[in-house]
Amino acid sequence: MTTADDHVLARDLAVSAGQLLLDLRGRGGDRDALRKSGDRLSHEFLAAELAVRRPGDAVLSEEGIDDKARLAAQRVWIVDPLDGTREFGEDGRTDWAVHVALWERGGSGTGRLTVGAVALPAQGRVLSTVSPPAPADSAPTTTLRLVVSRSRAPRLARDVAERLGAELVPCGSAGAKVATVITGETDAYLHAGGFYEWDTAAPVAVARAAGYHASRIDGTGLAYNREDPLLPDILVCRPVIAGLLLAAIREATHAI
Repeated sequence: MTTADDHVLARDLAVSAGQLLLDLRGRGGDRDALRKSGDRLSHEFLAAELAVRRPGDAVLSEEGIDDKARLAAQRVWIVDPLDGTREFGEDGRTDWAVHVALWERGGSGTGRLTVGAVALPAQGRVLSTVSPPAPADSAPTTTLRLVVSRSRAPRLARDVAERLGAELVPCGSAGAKVATVITGETDAYLHAGGFYEWDTAAPVAVARAAGYHASRIDGTGLAYNREDPLLPDILVCRPVIAGLLLAAIREATHAI
């Protein structure tokens, strides 16, 4: 069962890992070596802390070995030690994050995300389920803003933006993208290029706790702690525009 301490733990671990990454980045060095060191340093810190603080729980980490024992576990921490490794290695970039989320099995055998924290160390802030922000529940009064990848915005996002007359806003990591939606800097995050559970678990946990819509692009629910952690697509947005975006996605994909 989730406790208040779990929410605080996720937040504190994300912040502490983020500080380690800031310190590492501040020492400079070769970009590729910096990225590799950042992934390893943050993973080793989070894995060690969770082993001590929550020894009975399983862990699924981007940088760790996927122990399939997690599929039978009651509680699984899903972490991305450094979301946006490429951005982390570039001078001046702030759109990278640390993700810490907790998935718990329910009485029916199914599970759900119950805890999440997204630290944005270079921005000096953290979004978490300790005190999630209130959602922007009013319709946007200006042009819709869809946050997308700087380097590989999916064709679907471009097609939906064209149908809705929306503006595409480039951003780095998935956590940083969802953070812009939660804070009201953008209106929606739409991605159909595929990624993994650790890319979105913590951002989705925080977004849902704050009252935002989070689903697959066909409107079905997002599932975590599956045997294959590949996640094909996602939509996170203000609740008031979810129907509009899902309809535009159906038109763009010729869905029935």
